[in-house]
Amino acid sequence: MGTLYLAGQYLRFHFWRSLVLVLAIALILTVPVAIHLLLGASERQLTARAEATPLLIGARGSTLDLVMNSLYFTEDRPPPASIAASDAVWDSGLATAIPLYVRFQAQGAPIVGTTLDYFDFRGLTIAEGRGLTLLGDAVIGAEVARRFALEPGDSIVSSPENLFDLAGVYPLKMPVAGVLAPTGTPDDKAIFVDIKTTWVIQGIGHGHDEPLTAAAEGQEGAVLAETPENVVAGAALVTFNEITQENIDSFHFHGDPESYPVSAVLAAPPDVRSGVILRGRYLEPDQPLQIVVPEDVVNGLLADIFQVRRVLDVVVLTIAIAAILAVALAFFLALQLRRSEIETIFKLGCRRATIARLVTAEVVIILGISMIVAGLTTLMIGRGTEDAALWLLSTQG
Repeated sequence: MGTLYLAGQYLRFHFWRSLVLVLAIALILTVPVAIHLLLGASERQLTARAEATPLLIGARGSTLDLVMNSLYFTEDRPPPASIAASDAVWDSGLATAIPLYVRFQAQGAPIVGTTLDYFDFRGLTIAEGRGLTLLGDAVIGAEVARRFALEPGDSIVSSPENLFDLAGVYPLKMPVAGVLAPTGTPDDKAIFVDIKTTWVIQGIGHGHDEPLTAAAEGQEGAVLAETPENVVAGAALVTFNEITQENIDSFHFHGDPESYPVSAVLAAPPDVRSGVILRGRYLEPDQPLQIVVPEDVVNGLLADIFQVRRVLDVVVLTIAIAAILAVALAFFLALQLRRSEIETIFKLGCRRATIARLVTAEVVIILGISMIVAGLTTLMIGRGTEDAALWLLSTQG
């Protein structure tokens, strides 16, 4: 006990040097464990979401972009398909079709256009407020509500894709109808709207006053031409940037409804046989659509991550060895600086074994404190790895 007391007093006297050594060793112990915890959490997030999604249908292109955008709402943007792809799945009777349109954002949070079937499929429940009932309504994830301090009755505005071109994709003010219960999935960080609302954001649908009424009220250019059969509205006609009870009836869509865009169609067959039959319908090479099994795509991604992890392990091990050698050098240099002190202790009658025990006690104390700090840090990191992995997935693009 006397040796430990003397070693402790010496380390206390050289507090800052001892603190640097403790932090350096703790960092060496923590970093490899933290990396493995984060990678493990990311793998769990990826695989759990993919395993819970039977099939995805989208335009031919990168299967990884399709899966990442549709499951994790990342900024990876696959080529758009059309809503006709969803109608075709419904018509086949082989699966439930859930269209997804993930293109726009509001203050950095992804806006997910879909149908009510999505909430049933993911098992999402409303914690506050109500679900989607009207065009323009938004139901937000728990993390979005916490991050922006939103609750039912508030509003959130979509972000324009290009600040210099607001003619097509313009900001839409959306009332928050409800807040979802937390799930620990990318749904917590998303804003859900009816898919028609995303088409309004894109400019395919809009609402405005009657052209003749607007012209009568003094809006110049509200009417380009007028015939007994038709009125041609002008570009100067002001469109609404918020859907309310008063103007909702004025909202309408232009173009062929079958051509309206979607990012993907989530197909949920009732059994394996139906899924196999459905997949067979998208095997033709000239088919503009592709069907993917998200689990297969994610497993391929994880195989690549595993290769990267092996390289990363080698790099971390090399750096750790270099750091350990640096710490050992620090201890050695400290002993060299203490040579006169050690000689004085020896001349006072202490045996060399006592001096060795004293130095060993100092090393043991530093290593012990470092391990405690590393353990507490690892415990804190472990509690936050799921959220960190979710954040990493949601910010990939």
